[in-house]
Order: sequence, then C-alpha cells, then structure tokens
Amino acid sequence: MSKKIAFLLFCCITFFIEASIAQAQTYTYRIGKLKYGGGGDWYANKTSMPNLISFCNENLGTHIAPEEEVVEVGSRELFSYPFVHMTGHGNVSFTSQEAENLRNYLLSGGFLHIDDNYGLDEFIRIEMKKVFPNLDFVELPFSHPIYHLKYKFPEGLPKIHEHDGKPPQGFGIVHEGRLLCFYSYESDLGNGWEDANVHNDPEEIRQAALRMGANIVLYAFTQPQ
Repeated sequence: MSKKIAFLLFCCITFFIEASIAQAQTYTYRIGKLKYGGGGDWYANKTSMPNLISFCNENLGTHIAPEEEVVEVGSRELFSYPFVHMTGHGNVSFTSQEAENLRNYLLSGGFLHIDDNYGLDEFIRIEMKKVFPNLDFVELPFSHPIYHLKYKFPEGLPKIHEHDGKPPQGFGIVHEGRLLCFYSYESDLGNGWEDANVHNDPEEIRQAALRMGANIVLYAFTQPQ
C-alpha cells in the first residue's frame, strides 16, 4: 500500500470516527431497558424500543439515542437514565439490594414504565412491594395528564392485544404526588411498538400504541422531579 493510499484511508477512518462521536453527542437522552432476575424474558420485544424512540424523535422533537441500553436493576448505571422500560411474560425477582437501588432511582427523579407482555402481573406486583412496601399500584383516572399530553386518550390505554380479553388498565405508583412508575396492564403496548411484520397488527393499532408510548416518554421527561 502506497503512503498516499494509506494517508487517504487514515483520513477516511478519522472522519467517520469523528462524525460518529459528533452524532452521539447530539443525543439529549438515553433510555434503558431493565434487566432483572428470576428467569422472565426481560429481553422480549426486540424491535419495540428502537421504533418507539424513532417515533418520539420524529414526532416529539426529542433527541434520544436510537437504541435502548440494557441496564441491570442493581446497577449504579440505572441513575444515568431518565426513563427505563421493563417488560416480559414470566417471573421477576429483585434482591433486597436491587429493590433498594430501584427505590432510590425512582425517588431521585427516575421513571419506570412496566409493560405487561402477558404473564408478568402476578410477579411484578410482589416485587414492586419490595421496592415500596408502603405503596400500592393505583389505577390512574382517564383524566390523568399521561393520557392527554401530545396525544389524547380520553378512555385511557388503547387495547393492542386481547390476551384475557380484559379491558386495559393503567396503574401507577405515586409518592408525595409524583408518579414514579406507570404500569400498563392488559394493553401490551410493547407489542404494538414492534415492527409491523412481527404481529401483523393493523397500522391504526400500531399508531395508537406508539402515540401512547410517546405520551409516557414525554411525561417522564417533563414532569416535575
């Protein structure tokens, strides 16, 4: 390889590295996907978060890094994310240290969205009691701001997948007037965020899921700490 070609190659590599660094620095937010123990599939819905992020960046003007980052419940890295998403179908288990870490994260201004991907409910209610022994999930009224930010949902959560055929419900954990955690139950928003060919949902259903997801993200980013 001649010195001229080597120099040009070096310049090209340097340009792309610098461009990548500059692009990364334009992101205002990173959001996390919660990795938990117990054997449940915390990693479910592979395409959902990138699609929701893209929707938010395009329609809300947010500057979120295009891929979510995996973060463990007990990690100090949890505090780096203003918004953390949790999903799955099965068992969830928090150690006492993890429960304390998650509690401190939420009380310090973090926000957790739990999306029941069917089968999560019986486990997450027990584990969140470890996080907040004196607080319960309460159903949020349809008048709650989370349903009326960028997009209007006067009847609450949209129904994306049937599962047990129950109506969708939005629950929250509220501490001193602040919503720390939003739990979407019997709605399956995350499935609606996935690529269209994953579940073959009608486009209007996918759009409803993405719009509701955008409201949740916007609420997490803008509510008082």
